[in-house]
Amino acid sequence: MLNTPRSLRGMVTSPHHLASQAGLDVLRDGGTAIEAVVATAAALAVVYPHMTGIGGDAFWLVMWPDGRTETIDACGAAARRADLEFYRAAGCDTIPWRGPLAANTVAGTVSGWELALEWSHAMQPGLGLHRLLRDAIYYAEQGVPITEGGAALTASKMGELAAIPGFRQLFLPGGHAPQAGDILHNQALAHTLRRLAGDGLDSFYRGALARDLAEDLRQLGSPLDLADLNTHHAQARPPLHVDIAGARLFNMAPPTQGVASLLILALFDRLRAEEVDGFDYFHGLVEATKQAFRYRDTHVGDPAFMSVVAQEVLDDAMALDRMALEIDPEIAAPWPHPPQMGDTVWMGAVDADGVAVSMIQSVYFEYGSGVVLPRSGIVWQNRGASFQLAEKGWNALRPGRKPFHTLNPAGARFADGRTMVYGTMGGEGQPQTQAALFTRYARYGVPLQQAVTAPRWLLGRTWGETSTSLKYEDRFAPEVIARMAAAGHVLEPMPAFTSTMGHAGALVLHPSGLIEGATDPRSDGMVAAW
Repeated sequence: MLNTPRSLRGMVTSPHHLASQAGLDVLRDGGTAIEAVVATAAALAVVYPHMTGIGGDAFWLVMWPDGRTETIDACGAAARRADLEFYRAAGCDTIPWRGPLAANTVAGTVSGWELALEWSHAMQPGLGLHRLLRDAIYYAEQGVPITEGGAALTASKMGELAAIPGFRQLFLPGGHAPQAGDILHNQALAHTLRRLAGDGLDSFYRGALARDLAEDLRQLGSPLDLADLNTHHAQARPPLHVDIAGARLFNMAPPTQGVASLLILALFDRLRAEEVDGFDYFHGLVEATKQAFRYRDTHVGDPAFMSVVAQEVLDDAMALDRMALEIDPEIAAPWPHPPQMGDTVWMGAVDADGVAVSMIQSVYFEYGSGVVLPRSGIVWQNRGASFQLAEKGWNALRPGRKPFHTLNPAGARFADGRTMVYGTMGGEGQPQTQAALFTRYARYGVPLQQAVTAPRWLLGRTWGETSTSLKYEDRFAPEVIARMAAAGHVLEPMPAFTSTMGHAGALVLHPSGLIEGATDPRSDGMVAAW
């Protein structure tokens, strides 16, 4: 994909074409960008279940045409029974990555939909839930073809997921991994979405549906209970922001790694790199990533437990200057550092009124905990498996504590009046892919779709892998790779267009009303526009 789609009335991008079209149809029916993203997110929960679902968490960044930027934290906290004693009694030295004991935090996604729709409906009456969830219900009930990537991933994870309650019955029909083009049905999820449409989104946390979810979780052995669901609410939060040449950048506050994404771009803004994708560019962004990740891994977690305020480092120009000066322009700094893992989906929408939405939604690992709740068809996340079973320290497990999140939706307002929303899946790779996408487009003038399609890199370990190398797609110039190796980077080539590099997307609204969009050829997505 090289050509950038353009339109004037509205645009949606996501990593699955059916979900993008579901969002666009909402715009066509008079819905807002927020409503389009809810429809897209609901469809993704059905058509892309290995990457996302309503049993996970979500974060929203909404850029209003009057210049306001707001965010929503729809992250669930650890269960009140999830403490050190609970896991010690279960014989665990660490929290399992899969299974009911990994399903230990409330799923916040649906609460984020609800709060975002409240914002939307304050602007205009909007569409009803039955309309917004229509396509998701259809695909869950009537079936959706499994993608090549979904089939390959399911086959690769069979060994660790087949014995998890509910997984085999839903995703391994006949005990075998599905093939691309096989039809996936989830009748229980269709029924759940109908209940949400009829009873309201709050019923996920306070109502008959909440009671069913809590009972299934209890019977399966999760520490979550009805009280945990009852006390959960999404929160409106001020965004993090930082200024660079020609733009103000926005991202999500902790417990996400949004500060790391902004730090990379703020530090790179202080470096000289004349040529996009040359050595100075590649090396500079990788070294800026190391500085940002050191800050992140030292300070970022549940803001209630943090000793620093993330916005303060972004406001401190002298601190940013010092961090940039620590980057050697010729030599790679030592690595590795403790990595963060996870997979997710990013989606964005822009409507004709100029509302731009950046939203990211996840169940953490592929298929999350692997647990499928029998009465609802929901795959529950394993985000809380990242907690440490320790008395104190970074991300130590505490009842009611929010886990560290890799999710971070991004946005930018340019001095020339453009508004940009962008993001990606990819856990540890999210800030790195955001940096590549944004700098190519904003600093070097690469067309938007080409900025997403261009080769990418990932510093650190991905889920299921032990390598902490600097992975790169094999489309970089050989002389650039040779200089990176000579600088001391531990390099590992990867195939072109590998999903390891995430599924990115972006939308740009120009002052003229022109909308540009991009989707990732590494995904099953598309830009849907009118």
